[in-house]
Amino acid sequence: MKRVLIPFLILILLFPEGCRNYTFQKKDDGVNKIYKVPEWTKQAIWYQIFVERFRNGDPSNDPTVDDMQGGYPGSYPAGWTVTPWGHDWYEPEPWQSEMKQGGFYQKIQARRYGGDLKGVLEKIGYLADLGITAVYFNPLNDSPSLHKYDARNYAHIDRNFGPDPERDAALTASEIHDDPATWHMTSADSLFLKVVWELHKHGIKVIMDYSWNHTGKDFWALNDVHSKGASSKYADWYNIISFDDPSTPDDEFRYEGWGGGNIYMPVFLKDITPPDDNVMPFEGNLHSASLKKHIFDVTRRWLDPDGNGDPSDGVDGFRLDVAGEVPMGFWREYREFVRSVNPEAYLVGEIWWLEWPDKLLDPEPFLGTQFDAIMNYRWFRVARGFFGQAEPVLKPSEFVEWILKLNEGISTDHQQAMMNVAGTHDSPRLLTSLFNKGLDKYKAKPSDDPDYKIHRPGEDVFREEKLFLIHQFTFPGAPHIWYGEEAGMWGADDPDCRKPMLWEDITYEVEKAHFYPDMERPADTIKPNKELREFYKSLILMRKENPVLATGSLEFLLADDQKMTLAYKRKSEGEEIIAVFNRSSKEQEVIIPYGKNSRWEVIFPAGNFTEISCRNKNIILNTDSVSALVIRKIR
Repeated sequence: MKRVLIPFLILILLFPEGCRNYTFQKKDDGVNKIYKVPEWTKQAIWYQIFVERFRNGDPSNDPTVDDMQGGYPGSYPAGWTVTPWGHDWYEPEPWQSEMKQGGFYQKIQARRYGGDLKGVLEKIGYLADLGITAVYFNPLNDSPSLHKYDARNYAHIDRNFGPDPERDAALTASEIHDDPATWHMTSADSLFLKVVWELHKHGIKVIMDYSWNHTGKDFWALNDVHSKGASSKYADWYNIISFDDPSTPDDEFRYEGWGGGNIYMPVFLKDITPPDDNVMPFEGNLHSASLKKHIFDVTRRWLDPDGNGDPSDGVDGFRLDVAGEVPMGFWREYREFVRSVNPEAYLVGEIWWLEWPDKLLDPEPFLGTQFDAIMNYRWFRVARGFFGQAEPVLKPSEFVEWILKLNEGISTDHQQAMMNVAGTHDSPRLLTSLFNKGLDKYKAKPSDDPDYKIHRPGEDVFREEKLFLIHQFTFPGAPHIWYGEEAGMWGADDPDCRKPMLWEDITYEVEKAHFYPDMERPADTIKPNKELREFYKSLILMRKENPVLATGSLEFLLADDQKMTLAYKRKSEGEEIIAVFNRSSKEQEVIIPYGKNSRWEVIFPAGNFTEISCRNKNIILNTDSVSALVIRKIR
């Protein structure tokens, strides 16, 4: 995947050690209504659900080998079965021995656990109790894979996520796929709308994940091109290299795949301006007008399912996959269309790599006329560098410099709507990322680094995680939780970050198998971490009870490189909160320049009675090693 970022340079300008003020300036955000960031997104607490791995609520709809045809790895052994939910992750199932090609990470793509929408429905109360206000679903469109980024039909929810896969497949096959008037409401579609309704009833917004860059190899339009060649009315949808010649016994059909040679994900044909531009972002558009119409039809279907002009029964926006690889002209049209259906819909782009693993794309060109926000991997790299002391390791002053640099040119509205991710389906889980101190998303799994630590982290890492989380929940940008982070799940980069969710009513095998069968590892008991979940709940409650943490201004008050302490203030009319961090390995007295004497109280952790004094217009308090306090001004 060709993706794009600013170089992560070593900072030359360092802050003097000690106490100085570093102020984050607000900008004028007057914008046209189409481009205005929805206010609800700034207050969001995101929870990302990968349905196949969240919960199996209905074993009767579990995938079969027939359901998976057309997806990677392409063939499945006769003895294939659904994997038990509590299976030891690195332990191969018996059927893997029947697969003669590929290693563990290739064979594991055939693994299914049977997660479905009934499982999500069962756990909406769990999400509400946690305090979640917005759910981001990984792709739900019908697809043969576990991840669903290789769609075979955009217009329908995956057949195995609903109660009647066989009937849903038959209904879908009877449609004229490019004519929405013929589209049925399958059992999976109906169940998804029920999930949306129930989530909305609990005050939880919903966004869907789509890739308008590519489909799967079994997508109906590509099948038509394969069969009819240049005469297919969808021949201009894809970047076709050669059509099949029916007069020969060979199949000459070739097309561009995502990343170059991925035959399982054929990419759409794009008109790039100028044509030889190969550096994101691209100007231009998707080539085919009929393809764009189909995308808009699918989009309208989920924004306003009954088509009555009231979008309240539909989803609240979209996360758009590999957004940097799709021309900007399309995204401008797409935003205008989406906002014409639902003026409050949220659009968040996956804007990531310019040049992996060092250069991340600058999101500024994508914001405003295209997206409301991006998945904020840039913030994560910087925050991990300081709070986790992981590569690139940062001092407090360097952290501040980088935050100010990353936010240059980005309006306050867009900063506050950012999806601040700490772990996703495409990266190591937060605990494992902090456990391994190398550059994030680089040699971040055992196949790339045999010494990469895959077992349960020690308590020191859990302490670092809590420090990181206090920062995440007190900083501009909407906090994002990858399913299971609150349960203490760990795991290396994809696919190890996609283990089944931990539930108290399921028994899990002890994790003792290693990626390398001849290597030993500590044996880990697997169960939900209740204490960590309560920590998340407390952070969520704090952010909800103090709106200044979502929409207040940001001012850095302290960045002391010698003591490894940091403090910043969030302020709105009548409310001030300061987050104080001690990243050192020893207790520290923290002296925060404030400019006047005032009274403060600790609001996090709850029940903390640290004495806070004010002398000479400074705030003074003592902090434990690797710890944080959140204090609020008493009026």
